[in-house]
Amino acid sequence: MFSGCVPHSTGSTEVGVRTVKFAIFKAKGVEEKYYAPGSTYFFFPFINDWHTFDTKLQNMEMTYHVRKGDRSGRDDLLFKTIDGNDISLDVIIAYKIDPARAPFILQNIAVNDSDLREKIVRTVARSKPRDIFGKLTTEEFYEASKRDKQAQKAKESLQDILEPMGVIVERVLTKDYRFNQKYQKAIEDKKVADQLVEKNKSAQHAALEEYKRKLEEARGEVNKMVANVDGEFMKAKIKVDVYYEKQVLIAKAIMAEGIAEAKSIHEMNKAMESAGGEALVKLKIAEALQGKQIILLPVSEGGMNLKTTNINQLLEVMGIQKLAGK
Repeated sequence: MFSGCVPHSTGSTEVGVRTVKFAIFKAKGVEEKYYAPGSTYFFFPFINDWHTFDTKLQNMEMTYHVRKGDRSGRDDLLFKTIDGNDISLDVIIAYKIDPARAPFILQNIAVNDSDLREKIVRTVARSKPRDIFGKLTTEEFYEASKRDKQAQKAKESLQDILEPMGVIVERVLTKDYRFNQKYQKAIEDKKVADQLVEKNKSAQHAALEEYKRKLEEARGEVNKMVANVDGEFMKAKIKVDVYYEKQVLIAKAIMAEGIAEAKSIHEMNKAMESAGGEALVKLKIAEALQGKQIILLPVSEGGMNLKTTNINQLLEVMGIQKLAGK
């Protein structure tokens, strides 16, 4: 069955593409299918051609270092920032071939991996990223987030260009970057100056915070003193208020007692004005005279006239009589 056929194999990550050079019962040219990785196929020689493409992820590194990257010499991207400064950038393009597009690549783009890498991927990858990274200012290159954002834009732009050619761009990675040496020195000096400024700002901020802290401590002490004084004032006020309330209550009690006593006297006076009052007076007089000696004196018109009688003399006479009677 395989007599006269020649084996054609694919590696573990390779796909094969067959080209029919001569045929009677089928169309000539590149077959619109690919042969799977890790297999061996048999075709007649001379009338068939065989090409393979590697579908594993590949990294194309373009770098400043002469012993690294795709080429032995300097290979980094050279361009200007949007503000006009010269810069060089190391870039890695990670890509792979779409297996289903391998026949199209062979027929229209390249005959092997090296040809595809050098003529297509490399050419586009050195051109488009320059435009995209060149939109950054010099200062923005120092911000990793800004570089990463432009790298994503570069990846999307390369994908738009290369995907129709059967190439899938996975990532665009940036590594080191370099400015003109004199400008680099000026930037470094500026960075040092900026760091000193930030250090001074930090020191100033720390001093300000220390001042605020001490101010708050002083305010706390003052507030404490004010609170103590307010406390003493309130204690004294409460004490005075209590004393005042006590005196008010005493005054009210005295007033109530006086009113009650006045009412009592008033009521007594009213009672005394009645017949019962007269009897009560007589009773009190009788109680007062009980046990007392009573002397009856003659009255005027028929006896002694009190208006003209010498009472002292009368008493003396009565005293002498009393002594004589003893």
